[in-house]
Amino acid sequence: MVENRPFLDFLTHLVLIVGVLIVAFPVYIAFIASTHEPSAFVRGVMPLLPGDNLVQSYSTMLGEGHQIAGTPPVWLMLGNSLLMALIISVGKIAISITSAFAIVYFRFPFRTLAFWIIFVTLMLPVEVRIIPTYAVVANLDMLNSYAGLTLPLIASATATFLFRQFFMTVPEELMEAARVDGAGPMKFFKDILIPISITNIAALFVIMFIYGWIQYLWPLLITTQEQFYTIVMGIKRMLSLADREPEWNLVMATVILAMLPPVLVVLFMQRLFVKGLVESEK
Repeated sequence: MVENRPFLDFLTHLVLIVGVLIVAFPVYIAFIASTHEPSAFVRGVMPLLPGDNLVQSYSTMLGEGHQIAGTPPVWLMLGNSLLMALIISVGKIAISITSAFAIVYFRFPFRTLAFWIIFVTLMLPVEVRIIPTYAVVANLDMLNSYAGLTLPLIASATATFLFRQFFMTVPEELMEAARVDGAGPMKFFKDILIPISITNIAALFVIMFIYGWIQYLWPLLITTQEQFYTIVMGIKRMLSLADREPEWNLVMATVILAMLPPVLVVLFMQRLFVKGLVESEK
């Protein structure tokens, strides 16, 4: 029996409300900043109400880009980031789930060694392997290309490890029953393992999508053409004007637009994640 504790309920809701305000207030300030003229920030007083520059700021960034910083239109950078994040997240999940399936359910020499070789890559920091990776991409003539942006980031030891651990918890009787019914390995994988892995796939997709969305160092290394700029590169370039103050209204407009795709993905996948949890209880 759950006791009714009004004070505990009040305290819990109070903490949640304070947490939401702490997280949401900077986003609100960024939106307000995007609606004012750049001169509004020179005075040192941050406005708290929307200004009259909303349409102009967003239409400028979506249509023309930041001419002084030399960034392309925001829609192009958003498209590059979206394509990069989708390819990375889908590629990581596809490769990881099939790798884990092979390691757990197939008997071949050195399969445990193969898994540990994959796992050891987690101990290598990005700085250790980024220069050799760049050399390989350059030798394959994949600089300034979507393949160069995404393929080196597709492999994921973390996702492979998580799928392997999950597959090891699947009862062997389930595989035996599928085998008795005439299901081959790929049918067992497609019709049984993937459906019961929806919760893991949804959670990993969100994590991998955000991982791909916020990439900065790797795109910075391999892209020199503006048509391949990601949204994070564009924001950084707008903040790095050497001879003048950044136009904060345009910067914040870009920041708000850059937040929308990850937020939408989280909201959509949250419903799928909860659905997977409910179905797993049946």
